[in-house]
Amino acid sequence: MAAATRRRYSVKKKKSNSIVGPTSIKWMVGLFLVLLGIIIINQSKDYLLYYFGFKSKHSQLTATERKIEDERIKGIVATHADKIFGIDVSQYQGDIDWEKVEAKDELFEIKFVMVRATAGRSKRDAKFKENWLALTQTPYIQGAYHYYRPDENSTEQAQNFIQTVHLRKGQLPPILDIEKMPKGQSMARLKEGLQNWLTLVEQHYGVKPILYSGEKYYEDFLKEDFPEYEFWIANYNPWKENIEPHYLFWQFSEKAAVLGVDELVDVNVFNGNLDQLKKVCLQKSSLK
Repeated sequence: MAAATRRRYSVKKKKSNSIVGPTSIKWMVGLFLVLLGIIIINQSKDYLLYYFGFKSKHSQLTATERKIEDERIKGIVATHADKIFGIDVSQYQGDIDWEKVEAKDELFEIKFVMVRATAGRSKRDAKFKENWLALTQTPYIQGAYHYYRPDENSTEQAQNFIQTVHLRKGQLPPILDIEKMPKGQSMARLKEGLQNWLTLVEQHYGVKPILYSGEKYYEDFLKEDFPEYEFWIANYNPWKENIEPHYLFWQFSEKAAVLGVDELVDVNVFNGNLDQLKKVCLQKSSLK
C-alpha cells in the first residue's frame, strides 16, 4: 500500500510590530554621522583649512559674523590683559593708511606689525617696500616674513629675503612662514630646505629666525625637528581661548577690522609685555 502523502503547509512568518527595522537603523545612524560630520567641519573649518595651507578669503563679513568675531577678539584680549597685540599684513590688504591704523572700536591696541616681504625664490610682495617704509614713521615694532614655497630652492629663497629686507636694531628677527605640503619632494627633504634657509638667514642677520605655521602643521612636522626655534602659531579655532606657554606669538583671528585698512586683517597676541618683546628684537642693525 502506498505511503500517504503528507501535505506541506507553508509557515507564515509573523510580521514584526516594530516600525524600525535593521535597514532603517543603518540609515538613521548613517544620517546622524553625516550631520555630526557637517557640524564638526563647519565649526572647525578655519582650523582644518589652515592645516591644509589655505586661508579663507573674506573681504567682508555680515553684521552677525562681524559681531561674533568681535566678541571673540574682545574675549581673548580680556583673557590676555597682561600681554600685547599686533597685526600682520601683505599685498592682500591693499593700500594701507598707516596714519589711521587702529583696531575698530578699540578692541585691542596695536603694538607690533609683521609685513610679508618675499615669497619663494624670486617674488617680492607688491606692497612690502611701501608698508616697510611707512612703518618706520609709526610707533609700532615691525618685522618681516618670508613665505616659503616647499618645492623651490631654499638657498635662492634665503637670498631673496636677504636682498630685500634690511633689519635694524629694535625690529623683530626674520620670520619664516611655512604652511604648504611639498609636492615634488619628501617631508624629510622639505625639513632640510627649511633648516638651510634658517641657517643662511641667521648667518646674515646674526639672530635666529622665528618660524610661523598652523598649529596642526607645527605639531605634526616641525615641533620635534626645530626645538631651538621660537614659533608664531596660527589657530583660529573658536574654542581655543589661550596662547600656549611655549608659543612666542599666537595668530588667533584672520578677520579683524582695522581702521585704515579696507580688507580684513590677521590679529596676534605676543606671549609677554612690551618690554619683553623689545628683548626679542635685534640688538644691532643688519646693514653692512
